Amino acid sequence: MDPLGARSQFVDVQSLPTWDQPQGVQDEEEGENCFTEDDCNLTNQINSLTSPFAFRQDINSKIVLFNGDVALLNCTAIVNTSNEMLTDKNPVSDSIHRYAGPELKDELLKLKGCRTGEAKMTEGFNLAARFIIHTVGPKYKAKYRTAAESSLYSCYRNGMQLAKEHGMVSVSFCVVNTVKRAYPLEDATHIALRTVRRFLENHGENIETVVFAVTDVEEPVYLKLMPLYFPRSKKEEMTSLPFLPADIGNAEGEPVVPERQIRIAEKPGNLEEDSGDDSLESDLGLVGNHAFARMEGDVDKQRKIILQGQMSEAAQQKQHQRNYSRWLCRARAEDLSDIAALKALYQTGVDRCGRTVMVVVGRNIPVTIIDMEKALLYFIHVMDHITVKEYVMVYFHTLTGEHNHLDTDFLKKLYDIVDAKFKKNLRAFYFVHPTFRSKVSTWFFTTFSVSRLKEKVHHIENLQQLFTCILPEQIDIPPFVLEYDTRMQIIQLSC
Repeated sequence: MDPLGARSQFVDVQSLPTWDQPQGVQDEEEGENCFTEDDCNLTNQINSLTSPFAFRQDINSKIVLFNGDVALLNCTAIVNTSNEMLTDKNPVSDSIHRYAGPELKDELLKLKGCRTGEAKMTEGFNLAARFIIHTVGPKYKAKYRTAAESSLYSCYRNGMQLAKEHGMVSVSFCVVNTVKRAYPLEDATHIALRTVRRFLENHGENIETVVFAVTDVEEPVYLKLMPLYFPRSKKEEMTSLPFLPADIGNAEGEPVVPERQIRIAEKPGNLEEDSGDDSLESDLGLVGNHAFARMEGDVDKQRKIILQGQMSEAAQQKQHQRNYSRWLCRARAEDLSDIAALKALYQTGVDRCGRTVMVVVGRNIPVTIIDMEKALLYFIHVMDHITVKEYVMVYFHTLTGEHNHLDTDFLKKLYDIVDAKFKKNLRAFYFVHPTFRSKVSTWFFTTFSVSRLKEKVHHIENLQQLFTCILPEQIDIPPFVLEYDTRMQIIQLSC
């Protein structure tokens, strides 16, 4: 209560519920009671995996998700998002200035700006928070995605570092990526959550509370992604595992750029153990994939040798890996949002053996219209992290027309380009609702082009057959596929 007897508008963070909710444990117990004997194999397979973000009750008890104005929080420090001149006009910054008073503007002039990714601190003045941490989020362009990811990571990391260095008990983050800077909300949320999680793991012993202050627009995204980085039970940890993105950063949550990874020996002075050719070759492999770093020599000459059949199998594998790495770099750099919008390839749950399920919807692929090379890049971009472990593919051929049929030359090119892990870890390819023509085409393709794929292809006539391999609740099936399957079942029964 303030001196006039009016209720304070500020919110004490200690009064807010933490992410470590009691119902998380309750849900786990209820879920275990609901398991049937048919689920035992699935459960055992999932539990055998290790999540990089394990269930930590001590960390969850420090996390708060708050839907409201960060300027109203009574904590040690709040985070303000601004521009390089610290004069940005956005809802968060405007609210902080309004409640802090005119002294804040004068104090910011003394800081002489702030570079993107940096964090600088001022007093809170009339705020309930004692300090304000000012940071500048990056402007997002798909072409410079890596730089944007690193800068956004630095915003959260530097904010947490300031809190630690000044012995702060609690810190409240606004959503740093503003709308005008065009950073995709879900991508930015992944970085925010994993950066804070890693910092609390490694350096957060004295920080008691971290608040994520969000709006109505941002809250659903945070609620969706927080279980991935702050699972509230072992069950939630395991069920979230298949949905983690490919890039989860290094031990600090920082985005990893493979080309920048350089191996440093534990004992640089000891050269005797590493004098062999094999060791040199393995060390060079970690420097980078471009021609200069790997000392490829004359690439055209190598290709000529391959055509003449003079290159060894090991050398061919290295050449193939370099080629795939180039495709992967392109896939990560290009804007593939138009291909993603087709919803033709997506990850769903797991099969009865706990393997990740990837879905391809044939009818959603307008082969005659889209750029098929971009489609290939999108496939590589999505699948690269999925294929590091065993997975299955479900292809819905349902109601595909002439303009949806993938050319066998394209499929052969795709099969030849992808990394060896794609082929090794693919355990099954379920071809749902095949036609006679598609069965014949598949037979020819797997017999004469990719014979090693033949035993993994299974033609599935209806969804009931598919559900013997993948539980219904573990796969997201397009509505038109469900309607078609029901209609076909009715026709068969009537006959």
